[in-house]
Amino acid sequence: MGESRRGPLKSAVPSNVVSPVRRCSRTACGRPAVATLTYVYADSTAVLGPLATYAEPHCYDLCAEHSERLTAPRGWEVVRLLDGSAPARPSGDDLEALANAVREAARPQERAVGGGTMGRGADPMEVARRGHLRVLRSPDN
Repeated sequence: MGESRRGPLKSAVPSNVVSPVRRCSRTACGRPAVATLTYVYADSTAVLGPLATYAEPHCYDLCAEHSERLTAPRGWEVVRLLDGSAPARPSGDDLEALANAVREAARPQERAVGGGTMGRGADPMEVARRGHLRVLRSPDN
């Protein structure tokens, strides 16, 4: 009874071995999952985020291709949460802040060359300065 016209029936995967890799939930897609899709029906929102720690019944695991091509029904919003493991590209603001920090770090060396004269014309409450931080004298003194 365990035989067919092609021969004995064999399982493609032994029953005691389960793949530790979660697969895409889309029909006929066998690629590994990289993101988890969750629906928030009350807000008409689809939330796509990093792969969840464990599979849940009302969440869908998607591969990279299906997560990139994801669209929501008309009137719904798609919220894409950034994956913490992916390096974020620096924005123009980030680069400007870095340049300002480098300029500010260079300034204390310029003050040290000028001697103590810079401190006399500065705020009388300022006792010392290190980078962009200032040490202020107590108003009681």
